[in-house]
Amino acid sequence: MFRSTKTFHFLPCAHRQWRDEGHCRFVHGYDRSVHLVFECSELDDKMWVMDFGGLKPIKAWLEDLFDHTLLINEDDPELEFFQEMEKRDLCRLRVMPNVGMEGSAKYVFEYIDQWVKKETDNRVSLYSVECRENEKNSAIFIRPEASSSQK
Repeated sequence: MFRSTKTFHFLPCAHRQWRDEGHCRFVHGYDRSVHLVFECSELDDKMWVMDFGGLKPIKAWLEDLFDHTLLINEDDPELEFFQEMEKRDLCRLRVMPNVGMEGSAKYVFEYIDQWVKKETDNRVSLYSVECRENEKNSAIFIRPEASSSQK
């Protein structure tokens, strides 16, 4: 198998973890980054795993999701309040199942893996996604088949 990586930096957004009893329950922000690992068994005609020049739609999607946005869990008890903030043009709201790094990594993985398979006619798949909220904290989601085969 061949693997190649691409990282997208400078995705500043805010979120909150409403279940936390500490300071993470407050809206706070980070400059996120997303690290992608692509995988294939056969290289393309340029001898690459993935043509990074073709990732402009992924960059745009990540920027729409994370750049100057407010991420809120879909089960946040204050969701209506945050939706009202967006209606009043006070934020760019993005509602996700889980806005933490673990949930963000899975969310990004599911979208980009489908996109990559479609764009490469199933030649390439996404092996993993690492979402980093700062230089100290990150979470990684690995393709389920890959992680179970490495046990």
